[in-house]
Amino acid sequence: MKPKRTWTFALFALFLLAVASASIVSAAGAQTGSVEFVARATPSSGVAEPIRGLPFYLLSKSYVDIRKEAEASQPPPDLDAYVDKLDVSIQLKAWMKKNKTLSISGEDFIKQLTVSDIMNVPEFFKAYVERNAGDQSIKFPQPKYTPRDMQKNPERYEKLHQEYLDSVRKFLTANPDSTSGMDLSLDAIDPGPAWRSLVAKRDPAVNSRALELAQTRYLVAKTETDLEGRGALRGVAPGNYWLGTLEIYATIGDARLQWDAPVRVSAGKTAYLELTNSNAAESHSASH
Repeated sequence: MKPKRTWTFALFALFLLAVASASIVSAAGAQTGSVEFVARATPSSGVAEPIRGLPFYLLSKSYVDIRKEAEASQPPPDLDAYVDKLDVSIQLKAWMKKNKTLSISGEDFIKQLTVSDIMNVPEFFKAYVERNAGDQSIKFPQPKYTPRDMQKNPERYEKLHQEYLDSVRKFLTANPDSTSGMDLSLDAIDPGPAWRSLVAKRDPAVNSRALELAQTRYLVAKTETDLEGRGALRGVAPGNYWLGTLEIYATIGDARLQWDAPVRVSAGKTAYLELTNSNAAESHSASH
């Protein structure tokens, strides 16, 4: 009789263990939630299509903020320090620092110039005069002095020189379009291309660091969309998350989209998201 009682007890213990295990699994399931989503893109043709086979990442931090963290770890080049090393006039350096730019070419540059800028920055004044002095179709002011006058009669030189400057200022004020094309004479000293190249070298480092952070420190789960553009993430702890594609674009026709959509996960519930053109994130390259 004793062995029979022992087996009965063992079977009963196994039964209790199974019940307890099921209860634990059930409780664990109730403490987590899920995310289900569908991703579609609509090109200019107007026909929405599912985003197939694209990886989606559930993050504990917005990818926009992750990029900011990455940017903070990769400081941009110091514009003022770069300007200080340039072989240009003090006035031009001051202008660049004030306007936070090193580009001195193109229509945008011409449009931002004021009369004072052109008159007070030697390089701008020289370029402006070179652009207009040889134009026979306009009556551009001509100086009434020579370099020799500076030594022979300094007072007369200063008087005539000031009169010339006043005449140029008057002409410039009356003819604002006369600045067009003056930037061609600044090509040789334009530091804009070299500066842009230096700044561009930072972008790959920022992208690399942002991806590293997203896929390690802030990654919660990852999935890939099916043929219908659907995806699901199970066993997610309750909390606030962001669902997105990091640096990957979903391309359908001329539609090129990224997502960084917020989602709230509650215990025992499923959060549903529909990702479309309307809630796509701004391109990271366009925002920088």
